[in-house]
Amino acid sequence: MTSLAESGPGSAPGPVEAARLRVVHERDGVDLAAAERAVADLLVALGRDPDSEHLAETPRRVAASYAELLTPPEFDLTTFPNDEGYDELVLAKDIPVRSVCEHHMLPFHGVAHVGYLPGERILGLSKLARVVELFARDLQVQERLTTQVARWLRERLSPKGVGVVVEAEHLCMSLRGVRAGGSRTVTSALHGVLREDGRSRQEFFALAGVGR
Repeated sequence: MTSLAESGPGSAPGPVEAARLRVVHERDGVDLAAAERAVADLLVALGRDPDSEHLAETPRRVAASYAELLTPPEFDLTTFPNDEGYDELVLAKDIPVRSVCEHHMLPFHGVAHVGYLPGERILGLSKLARVVELFARDLQVQERLTTQVARWLRERLSPKGVGVVVEAEHLCMSLRGVRAGGSRTVTSALHGVLREDGRSRQEFFALAGVGR
């Protein structure tokens, strides 16, 4: 899904240098023309006239909307040496999550809480939100999204532990079917010390506010 590309001399850090790796996604782009035709066909199948005054621009708007929702922006993954030997939890709370359910093509939205116990390097804080967005802008299920963020951070950062919690409301559950408006689904993924050590795991969940 993603690849890392080196971005200049800072990409091969020495003992006190920042490291910057360009993160780009490898998914095929959205074919806007084909998407517009598909939306027009869908409107016809739903008994609507796509040439009516109110719906004439709808195929273009819907295609553009899905292109935005399914295309993550590229970014630089920036890490720094952990000079002070910081060994406590780093946690970014309430990172906005916006994604699209692959089963019903309806959005789900909520927040992610992402934390890690640093090893030799620490991560620029805004990059935790970037990583969430990297995987959220796709046709997704929440369980996979949670696992992908945690695994990606573990593989790229080599921390002592990683924890990810996602809390989200799914419109396929609140607008249709059971129509359980306001219901949230909570998923978690833990690696390293945060999975193996009970006290560290409890601290992560407490600081993330899970179960509040």
